[in-house]
Amino acid sequence: MFLAWQEIKRNKLRFILITGILMLVSYLVFFLSGLATGLASLNREAVDKWEASAIILTDDSDKSLYQSFMSVDLLKEINAEKTAVIGQLNAIASNKDKKQNIALFGINKEEFLMPNVIEGRAFENANEVIANDSLKDEGFNLGDQLSLSSSDQTLTIVGFTDDARFNAAPVLYANLSTYHQVKFGEMADQNKDQINGIVIQDDSILNLSLNDELETIEIESFIENLPGYTEQKLTLNFMIYFLFGISSIILAIFLYVLTVQKISMFGVMKAQGISSSYLSWSVVAQTLILAFIGTAVGFIITLISGTFLPAAVPVSFDLTLMIIYGLILMVVATAGAVFSVLTIVRIDPLKAIGG
Repeated sequence: MFLAWQEIKRNKLRFILITGILMLVSYLVFFLSGLATGLASLNREAVDKWEASAIILTDDSDKSLYQSFMSVDLLKEINAEKTAVIGQLNAIASNKDKKQNIALFGINKEEFLMPNVIEGRAFENANEVIANDSLKDEGFNLGDQLSLSSSDQTLTIVGFTDDARFNAAPVLYANLSTYHQVKFGEMADQNKDQINGIVIQDDSILNLSLNDELETIEIESFIENLPGYTEQKLTLNFMIYFLFGISSIILAIFLYVLTVQKISMFGVMKAQGISSSYLSWSVVAQTLILAFIGTAVGFIITLISGTFLPAAVPVSFDLTLMIIYGLILMVVATAGAVFSVLTIVRIDPLKAIGG
């Protein structure tokens, strides 16, 4: 460690450049991880808010809430600790010159899907909704009248809740009668028993007996089948994994070039009796120091950058995940020093000093 640190202090510019590269790679890894977490949250916030074990959909819905249709009477056949019915549709809500894609959830006020209200009040009458507070960033406020692209009904925002987005769209919560009016219009009375799914809170979900037309889907499986969720997550994760490999290769090249430049010096040191293991450990320790400094600086800059990002950028930093990625970066960076270690071990002192 002493030899590694002394060389870093004597060749500051050279090692600052290497640290800078590691810092940039770690910054990109941390930022991508924040983007992956943020985009995942955009899709699943409202579902996580349910704190549910599973959801029951029709077997032919392909695990899609929107494509599932059933009668609320089926609720009587389900023996679970807690159940809640839900109706869902997608639409574009507009108020004057403001437009926004939304997901409308039709729920029963007395069931556990009812969200917490952080501003305003809960819905009480027909065509009243509780909206996700992200709509406030788009200029929507309490009392706004919303026109929907798929209906001639007008909805009124009476309250706001937090952390309620579904498939990246802010959620509007309304009672089931409002949902039926919006979805079916003049046919609402004939379809007042129609819902999209039944959400359950029960750890023994595998023991539920259902008819052949229904399917019990665990919540994580339901989330993974949301349109674009898995593809988006895999794409960003693969980018992060490639960056791990790229950082290892870049550092390996730099350290190998530096080692080749110092072959004669290493030869002299080996001729003086300094062991290959000591010299190899010095290179590894040097790499660890550089990797730690570069990763730590990248970590700090990422957190600072996050405070200046606009609300429209879906970035959410998971500190535990960032620390894990930081440790992985240090490990792969150290692995990049293997070629340098092999070079040192193979150095012949006599040849290195020209003997």
